Amino acid sequence: MPNVLIADKLSPAALQVFADNDVHADVRTDLSRAELLEIIGSYEGLVVRSRTRPDADLINRADKLKVIGRAGIGVDNIDIHAASAKGIVVMNTPFGNAITTAEHAIAMMFACARNIPAADNSTRDGKWEKPKFVGTELFGKTLGLIGCGNIGALVAERALGLKMHVLAYDPYLTEERAVEIGVQKVELEDLLRKSDIISLHTPITEQTRNIISADALNQTKSGVMIVNCARGGLVDETALYAGLLSGHVRAAALDVFAVEPVKDNPLFTLDNFVGTPHLGASTHEAQENVAVQIARQISDFLLTGAVSNGLNVPSISAEDSPRLKPYMALAQNLGLLAGQMTEGALRRVEISYQGAVASLNVKPLSSAALAGVLKPVLSDVNVVSAPIMAKDRGIHLAETLEEQKGDFDSVIEIRLEDESGTRELAGSLFAGTPRVIRIDDVLLDAPFQNDMLFVSNEDKPGHIGALGKLLGAEGVNIGTFSLGRAQVGDRAISLIGVDEPITAKTLNAVNSLSHVRKAYAMRF
Repeated sequence: MPNVLIADKLSPAALQVFADNDVHADVRTDLSRAELLEIIGSYEGLVVRSRTRPDADLINRADKLKVIGRAGIGVDNIDIHAASAKGIVVMNTPFGNAITTAEHAIAMMFACARNIPAADNSTRDGKWEKPKFVGTELFGKTLGLIGCGNIGALVAERALGLKMHVLAYDPYLTEERAVEIGVQKVELEDLLRKSDIISLHTPITEQTRNIISADALNQTKSGVMIVNCARGGLVDETALYAGLLSGHVRAAALDVFAVEPVKDNPLFTLDNFVGTPHLGASTHEAQENVAVQIARQISDFLLTGAVSNGLNVPSISAEDSPRLKPYMALAQNLGLLAGQMTEGALRRVEISYQGAVASLNVKPLSSAALAGVLKPVLSDVNVVSAPIMAKDRGIHLAETLEEQKGDFDSVIEIRLEDESGTRELAGSLFAGTPRVIRIDDVLLDAPFQNDMLFVSNEDKPGHIGALGKLLGAEGVNIGTFSLGRAQVGDRAISLIGVDEPITAKTLNAVNSLSHVRKAYAMRF
């Protein structure tokens, strides 16, 4: 039974989900940092919200940890790079609190437009300052959305119901999707210039940090309203304060701040500012939704290998997981074979999926292939970290999906480009078992074994006998022997499965044989 630690407060509904799936869950929300570091090595799964911070130090002590689940959207508190390096999947629940957050953003717009918090305070103080709190309608106004993913689209839907005109700046928003949800896709400069209200719904990255800066505010209409229910740090709070004080910004509402919890902030002194303590996801429905969702996701992953809402690994459905498993082995072994024959600096990896395999979710297969390619030089690489490590080293990955070619139902082909040239390998499954079917232009049929010897040689009489005699003299027992050649008398290949690792002495002897061009000792 897998063990999961729930380190932050979570709806009790999550415990029932774990119990129903035979996953043991410990609720320890009172742990000190030192106590957490001491016990984390006992768990396969970790559930957090925003309080617990799984940083590199914690992750490096988590020897059994396979998955970290964030009950919510933001993962600023999780060191995803450290988790990826250790092969730990990080997942969140981007949809469980989407409606709640979208509704809060709309509520904040109304609060700004109708001066509701300031008017409430004034009325409670026994004043009746009706002329002071004349507001403005949202009807007919232009709303600018910075970020138009799941939550942004829900805000757009509600704004359109209020008869607002909606602009959206999002580099990942397609024209087709914009039409579908009824927004106009624009560049940031146009959004700043045309919007009456600007609402932020984007993650915090180096590109989006302080995206509402002093310069950005200078480009906006006089009387603009700013709403941020996404992530702290998207708005330069000093610049916003100056804009509110001058009146250029009519009103602003923040549910998130650069530093949280925030106890003192110049913005709090202004009547035209509305602040809430990160309430975007704080409804009973949302709390239960994210708890149930993360419990299901972690249970599915630990029991079946299914990945939902993975942030550092492609998603794999429970249905796809068993279908992908043999192809994952084929992709990784092909990558290992290719990587162990690569001697120069790798520049590009192209992976082609042909036939039935092309209809599957190939992203996990590409990660497995990349992990194999990089393993000979980066021993700590894994399926999770491989895409990041490849990108960090300037290795370009390309994928293509093709119809069936030739006699094989499914083929995975890997083409590597390094300083010395290119190399191509192809493989397929025979009765569910991975096999190599081509290396460069040479066809063959070779199963994988733990230890193998690859020999490229001139196709000359006597080579196989000499090779067999040498291996026998070296005490190497041959398990499989697969041969192929390009043309008669040209280049030939041997891929030999052996019972023990090939020693450096034996490999040197093989490379010294007549007609041998190059030999490699391989491990899988």
